[in-house]
Amino acid sequence: MLDITPILDGWDYDPEEITVRLVEGRDGRPKVQMRLDLGLLQMNYDGRPDGKRPNGYESLYQYYQHQLEVHRQEAGGDQGFFLDPDDCEELSQEALQYYYRYLSLFHLEEYAAVERDTARNLHVFDFVKKYAETEEDRESLEHYRPYVIMMNARAGALLALKEKRQPEAVRRVERAIRRVKDHFAGLGKPKAANRCRELIFLKGFLREISRMPLDPVDELRKKMQEAVEREDYETAAVFRDQIQKLTGGRKG
Repeated sequence: MLDITPILDGWDYDPEEITVRLVEGRDGRPKVQMRLDLGLLQMNYDGRPDGKRPNGYESLYQYYQHQLEVHRQEAGGDQGFFLDPDDCEELSQEALQYYYRYLSLFHLEEYAAVERDTARNLHVFDFVKKYAETEEDRESLEHYRPYVIMMNARAGALLALKEKRQPEAVRRVERAIRRVKDHFAGLGKPKAANRCRELIFLKGFLREISRMPLDPVDELRKKMQEAVEREDYETAAVFRDQIQKLTGGRKG
């Protein structure tokens, strides 16, 4: 049956919210579905969202990485390798697929998968910036970078908080703040970072999670790390022993 009406029955479109769900596909693999006003968008949970394998590779990005390695073996280096405008457009369209998926996964609180997809897109941005043939293409994805950095940090921090690792959540957001600032500094516009919505959000998010009470084990780990950094290993060992007592000797 080709009519999708039965699939949509009871699952109304809400223009005020991103409406998504996880379902099991006929192949037994999880699928991500996003409700749209005229239907739905379905994506694979793993691999390329549309399930295609361009030139036999999991993604176009992996294919072009392979092409780069072949070029390096033949030419002895990167010189002479470039992405033409069509290559860059294809990589941009593929990155858009991953954007729709990580946006959906974020609302499903699938934070590890969001981290995976946002990190993947940031690698694509780096790849295009380094190897695009034209200046226009080299800069074509850069205005998305602060947003993807922010989403990557949010997912990583929320995953850490979910696992009661508040110090790790703080470190991830602090690192993202530095990356956004470095991005604008690289553009020669360091002051523009202060007007960046993503950076403003990250700073507020950092204040919020920094005020959260630490788990007793996290508090001891933080103190142990501080002791190690000042080379007070005797005190660090005391904190280590306390952590082992609280965790029953479990590592980590």
